[in-house]
Amino acid sequence: MAKYSKKASEKVEETMREMKDGALKSGSGKKVTSKKQAVAIGLSEARKEGAKVPKKKS
Repeated sequence: MAKYSKKASEKVEETMREMKDGALKSGSGKKVTSKKQAVAIGLSEARKEGAKVPKKKS
């Protein structure tokens, strides 16, 4: 797995916890159940906050 900044790792950890609690929602408002989706949301949020995260692959 790729190494990300500490801030990005913390953000992903936070979103994973939210997913397990059932509080994490996707953009459409539906509950997130996939670990992959939770990680993607965490990295996206970290990117918005200015954390060092590689660019998305399109």
